Amino acid sequence: MKNAVQILVLVCTGLGAGLAMAQEQPVPVDPGAPAESIRSWVNDRFGMFIHWGIYSLLGRGEWVMFNEKIPVEEYEKLQARFNPTKFDAEAWVRLAKAAGQRYITITSKHHDGFCMFDSALTTYSSMHSPAHRDFIGELTRACQRNGVKIQYYYSLLDWHHPDYRTNFAAYLDYAFGQIRELCTKYGRIDGIWFDGGWEHSWQEWQAPKLIAMIRKLQPHALVNDRAGCGGDYATPEQTIPPGMLGGRLFECCFTINNSWGYNAYDRAFKSPQQIVMMLADIVGKGGNLLLNVGPLPTGEIPNEQAYRLRQVGEWLAKYGESIYGCGAGPFAQTPWGRCTAKGNRLYIHLFEWPGRELTLAGLRTKVKAARLLKGNVPVKARLTEDGVVLGLPEEFVPDLIDTVVALDLDGPPVVEFAIRQAEDGTVRLSAELAQIHGHRLMCETKPGPDGAPVPNLGYWVDPADWASWQMRLDRGGRYEVEVEWANEAGTGGEMEIDIGGHKLTFVTEETGGWEKFRKKTIATVELPRGKHDVVVRVVRMSGAMTNLRAIVLRPVE
Repeated sequence: MKNAVQILVLVCTGLGAGLAMAQEQPVPVDPGAPAESIRSWVNDRFGMFIHWGIYSLLGRGEWVMFNEKIPVEEYEKLQARFNPTKFDAEAWVRLAKAAGQRYITITSKHHDGFCMFDSALTTYSSMHSPAHRDFIGELTRACQRNGVKIQYYYSLLDWHHPDYRTNFAAYLDYAFGQIRELCTKYGRIDGIWFDGGWEHSWQEWQAPKLIAMIRKLQPHALVNDRAGCGGDYATPEQTIPPGMLGGRLFECCFTINNSWGYNAYDRAFKSPQQIVMMLADIVGKGGNLLLNVGPLPTGEIPNEQAYRLRQVGEWLAKYGESIYGCGAGPFAQTPWGRCTAKGNRLYIHLFEWPGRELTLAGLRTKVKAARLLKGNVPVKARLTEDGVVLGLPEEFVPDLIDTVVALDLDGPPVVEFAIRQAEDGTVRLSAELAQIHGHRLMCETKPGPDGAPVPNLGYWVDPADWASWQMRLDRGGRYEVEVEWANEAGTGGEMEIDIGGHKLTFVTEETGGWEKFRKKTIATVELPRGKHDVVVRVVRMSGAMTNLRAIVLRPVE
């Protein structure tokens, strides 16, 4: 894993609409993991990622072999130096538990091909180093003893194995054999986390057969989406989606600094507050956070990383009820922080203290009781025309990381959210504010004019998927309707935009690429003052519909 190849990872995991064009055959239907396993993983919400291998000896990250063009015969000499005498599986598991992380995903084999487990199919492993240890086996047993779930990262890509480049069929036998070993050597495991599949299609990887084998050998295990098809959840890397992924399960994987493997030169560690805010943000959109650490060549997790994890764990020990078992909140916009939800209870995460009052705009459900989780301090709540207003205690000392207010509602949360006009009368119906309906359509990001990520509705490959917004016009009149979209060559089609009963059709012409957005005024409509629903549906499509960034209404004087 590496930031520089993130765009490849996103495309291969289905977070770019262009993937559809590479698939000449329909993706086979994967039955998925059992509902019980999915539910348990979702409830856990926070896991520890571990990138560890012989690359740690060089202290320059897990891509050092590729980045520095180290020949195979030179790089493999690291095996003779690998002897992490201070590795303690129990200590790693204790740290994960202290951090509030309920599962661990560890690299069994990274792109460099070195195996951290006892494989009968190669001598290029930790069992044939001076350590003579099966580190995957030791960590697995420690997790099983302590009630922590264990998953194995496995790189399909292999820079070391000679057959990867010269005899791919033989390499497939090797990879299948190793994954079979991981699924049969250690008892029950909780998942396989693939990576490195971008150089071959899912057909070449025989992904349906591979995933079916895992389902048979480990029926309770989850599988991520990076084998190119199937899988139980998406895996955004080093990024948080701007909104829910159209109902899809997802797990955001992040580094605790900027490196996946141990990098002695990378001191850009995230603060405990940053990590908690990321966690609340991700859970508030319906996802999990998998946070990576890079152990030292000695086998120890660096103190700078362990300290931050323990600080996060201290916050979770007090406020974990607002994370574990929670899902996405009902608000389209949360300028005060984030909202997580559990049934009829909302958790309001305040990243900054708002003062004496906070308005939860659009919340229409009566609040039966409200309290600050810190000290169980009661909070007054009243329902107004604008939403629920919370009266916060004057002398309360907020939490330094994230202050949480729990609201018990008198029924399921109902939030009325209408996008309002700007001062100049325009209304921007942006991708991150869309209500997404369907299974494949999702809100993703593409670079804007200044290179910063900008949300758009992407992966629109199912014609049954659609999107909607609600807007409020403070004044009626004539409005020009502008569409901002991007399309790869050979994709697109015709979409229908229903605005206040006006049915407009728009052909999504190619723009030169999925990241090259174009704006076009398609019609002028007459709209009265008040609320209006805006709905976008597919009329016809070819391969993939479009990447839709926004629909903009501009008043015509």
